[in-house]
Amino acid sequence: MKVLGIETSCDDTGVAIYDSEQGLLINRFASQVDIHSIYGGVVPELAARDHIRKVMPLVEDALVGSGLGRKQLDAIAYTAGPGLVGALLVGATVGRSLAFALGVPAIGVHHMEGHLLSPMLENEAPEFPFLSLLVSGGHTMLVDVHSVGEYKILGQTRDDAVGEAFDKFAKVLGLPYPGGPSIEKSAKRGDSKRFKFPSPMAGHRTLEFSFSGLKTHAMLEASKYELDDRTRNDLAYAFQEAAVEALVTKCEQALEITGHASLVVAGGVGANRFLRERLRALCDSREVKVYFPSMELCTDNGAMIAYAGYLRLQSGQHEALGYSVQPRWSLEDLPAVTIDLD
Repeated sequence: MKVLGIETSCDDTGVAIYDSEQGLLINRFASQVDIHSIYGGVVPELAARDHIRKVMPLVEDALVGSGLGRKQLDAIAYTAGPGLVGALLVGATVGRSLAFALGVPAIGVHHMEGHLLSPMLENEAPEFPFLSLLVSGGHTMLVDVHSVGEYKILGQTRDDAVGEAFDKFAKVLGLPYPGGPSIEKSAKRGDSKRFKFPSPMAGHRTLEFSFSGLKTHAMLEASKYELDDRTRNDLAYAFQEAAVEALVTKCEQALEITGHASLVVAGGVGANRFLRERLRALCDSREVKVYFPSMELCTDNGAMIAYAGYLRLQSGQHEALGYSVQPRWSLEDLPAVTIDLD
């Protein structure tokens, strides 16, 4: 089965083709960073308009790059939620229309399920069950994963997602959007001893997250200083350290509760090298195996949508002629499926 995947949940346009026999054939991507950077965050209407401009050229590029014709596609998968409603509608409209024109099935995919399953595309894939940390600009959650579609959310953010907090504090520091990579780069030159920010929710046994308090504390601290390069780097270090400490602490608690021997980290913030180092150290100390997707699979991409779509199509799921999107959509609402991962 050859599945074309389309991802348009936020500000990245992704198109990929997954082959059930050969694996990932091609993964094409178009960023909107230049469009949104002047605003310091994503402008939903601009995101949707750019998806309209880019999605079909990317589809054609993926077909040419993989050496396939349209009629060789067996199914179309597209992100149906959660995300920005205008952006989602672009991918869903194009995906469902292509499937109708080609006479093949279509499947709407949960964006976070795509992230959660993306490590399965790597050469060394995790086995069920496992604990997953999903961290991005829109989501921060810990998920107990037993099989495809059998998910239990153990904890999630009460307010800002960690990626959103990075973006907002980067704007305060005068660093470019997106904030995560900018703060990580700045923090490498920072003094680890000058500032110490409190790690959010550190004293709570709950597995929930909260980053609004850290963001406010960091903003107030930054307002006391002239933001020269040295101070900016030192503040970036303190912010990143506190945010990562919160993620690592909750992962440790969740591993104790679930007893899982594997931790899967996915989502854009999963590309942060400081977070990866801290989680590797934690997992080594507990004899737990940690899995990270490659950098190109951390950000929003069509490959994860094509693969997640394939798994659900394999189980017999597909969409009717109509289609819809869900800007808010819980992982726990997805049906479990029986599949053969071999």
